[in-house]
Amino acid sequence: MSRYARLAYTPAVREVQYEMGSGRAAGRRLAVPAEEPDPLTENEAAFITGLDGFLLATTGETGWPYVQFRGGPAGFVHVLDATTLGYADVGGNRQYITTGNLRGSTKAALFFIDHAHRTRLKLYGHAVAVPVDRAPAELVRRLSAPRTEGRVERLVTIAVEGWDWNCPRHITPRYSEAELARALDPVRSRMADLEAENAALRAELAALRGT
Repeated sequence: MSRYARLAYTPAVREVQYEMGSGRAAGRRLAVPAEEPDPLTENEAAFITGLDGFLLATTGETGWPYVQFRGGPAGFVHVLDATTLGYADVGGNRQYITTGNLRGSTKAALFFIDHAHRTRLKLYGHAVAVPVDRAPAELVRRLSAPRTEGRVERLVTIAVEGWDWNCPRHITPRYSEAELARALDPVRSRMADLEAENAALRAELAALRGT
C-alpha cells in the first residue's frame, strides 16, 4: 500500500489532505520507502479472481481519462504472479479507445468491487496489450480458461505498481443471479420441506375425515 500512496499522493493531493485535516495521518504511509511495487497477497489474488468484472481507466493523448468496464466469468482476470495480472481481451464495440490509449501510455488504474460484500480494491499498474497471434503460446494458454466469451483479439497484462483497499462506505449491496441463487437455496429447500409436510398433513386430515 505504501507504493500506492506514493503514486497517488501528489503535491496537490497532499495540499488538500492538510486542508481537510488528514495530512498527518495520510503522511504515515509515505514514511516507509516504497520504490518497489506492492506485491499482491493471497487475499488480493483471491478477491480479484473471485469477481466477474472490473473498471479499467487509461489516459489518451489529449490528457482525458477513459474508463471501460471489462467483464467475464469469475476468474477471467488471472493472477500470473505477485505483481502481474492478465486477461484475454475479446472484441467489443470496435472503438478501441483503451487499446489505443495503451499505445501512448501504459499507465492504468483498475477498480475491483464486490457489491455483495461491500468491498473494493484500487490498483495502479502498467498495462500492455499484445495481439493474440503475437503473444507467447504459454500465455495464451494460461489466459484462455476461464475467459470472456467472444473472439480473443489481444492479451492484456498488467504489471502491478501499487494497490489499496477502499472503505465500504456508500457501496450499495447488489447481487448477481448466481449469488442470489446461493443465498436462496436454503430458503427454497425449507419451502420444499414445508410444502411436503403440508401435503402430508392434508392427506392425513382427508383420511381422518373419511373414516
